[in-house]
Amino acid sequence: MPNILPSIFVPLVGLFLPALTMALLYFYIQNDDIF
Repeated sequence: MPNILPSIFVPLVGLFLPALTMALLYFYIQNDDIF
């Protein structure tokens, strides 16, 4: 079980972290255009 967990967790973070960063940048740019 401990060997299976990182193989699921690492790609999940690898996909989630850039998606979160792009989402925050997108909302920041959208708010910047409004003001």
